[in-house]
Amino acid sequence: MRAGRRHRNLFTNLRENTDWDLDAPLLWGYFFVHSTAEPLQALGTHLQAQGYVLVELFEQEPEDGDAAFHVLHVERVEVHDETSLDKRNQELSALATQMGVEDYDGMDVGPAPTLQ
Repeated sequence: MRAGRRHRNLFTNLRENTDWDLDAPLLWGYFFVHSTAEPLQALGTHLQAQGYVLVELFEQEPEDGDAAFHVLHVERVEVHDETSLDKRNQELSALATQMGVEDYDGMDVGPAPTLQ
């Protein structure tokens, strides 16, 4: 499935199953995977300089027969539509490749935190 179609499905699902205002800022999480932590640490520092918040960098417990791997999770409050999300994912995938990270693993989304 092409990314654009996948993002349309995501936005359709969000419209049908949440009461979130999709025209307002939401909390977008982005995930990167590598066999070792070092390239992810460098990528995390680079993304923090671009306004992303480093949520965590951790070693994922392997499933039977799989090798352990590390995951970088960053977040940023942003407004996206299908086109801008596709562009963001392309940018992050290219950045991962440029910085020697094995995989940009995609994103998730949730409501933006509210100031209390």
